[in-house]
Amino acid sequence: MSIDNDIKRVVLCADDFGMSEAIDTGIIRLAEQGRLSAASCLSLGPTFARHAQALAGTGSQMGLHLNFTESLGRPGLYLPLATLIRRAYARRLDVAVLRAQIQDQLEAFETVLGRAPDFVDGHQHVHQLPQIRDVLLQALAGRYAGPARPWLRSTRAVSLGGLPTRQRAKARVIQALGAAALRRNARRLGFHLNVRFAGVYDFRGGESAYGRLLSSWLERLQDGDLLMCHPAARADAADPLGQQRLAEFNVLAGADAGRWLGQNRIQGRRVHFGQDA
Repeated sequence: MSIDNDIKRVVLCADDFGMSEAIDTGIIRLAEQGRLSAASCLSLGPTFARHAQALAGTGSQMGLHLNFTESLGRPGLYLPLATLIRRAYARRLDVAVLRAQIQDQLEAFETVLGRAPDFVDGHQHVHQLPQIRDVLLQALAGRYAGPARPWLRSTRAVSLGGLPTRQRAKARVIQALGAAALRRNARRLGFHLNVRFAGVYDFRGGESAYGRLLSSWLERLQDGDLLMCHPAARADAADPLGQQRLAEFNVLAGADAGRWLGQNRIQGRRVHFGQDA
């Protein structure tokens, strides 16, 4: 699956673009630096429309970060994650509401950028939950065809051996919440997905902890894999993850990260998934 003999075909994706000025600025800077190849966008987020063209100018892939857990000041179906999971597994979500909200978020993305998203994933991985994944796949299959069809994020974890216990546990829980079913149903409809997924942790520990994790994740990545991150150029006091977002940005922008990327034959460049494992 490699594009050449030297460079692995890996997606380096920052989540939450469109949530805040600090997040958007950090993602754009890292993309310009060649440390990212993709960003997942909250199309109804307060800053998405203002900064989307600047991100597009970096050449990064831009995807829809499907959102059912953060209202960001807008009306709609936005529930605490645990509540959403319970209702999805009990099949107690209103399908008509799901369909309308997915359509609204896709239309908002298309209105700003004039095209389909390159890929679709979910804020807090909601895209893989029961009911949501079914409605999402139906919407995407009906809306896009051929080269315009987005690929989807799989949360099937990379090899977790040697990672801290709590990080392994969180990655396994996320995977168990819907990776297999999403993959099976998506492939049946002809969608492509990344092969494996890295970047899950507890958003603690500052730069030192994140640096250790990043180095370890990069060593595990192979062709077709995806690394998720959540950087911001400064710590927003209103964001409970603000300090750790800044820590991620500082590590990703630093010389060590550049060296780790080189050692593992990974570059921040666009990846087009024509097949998946």
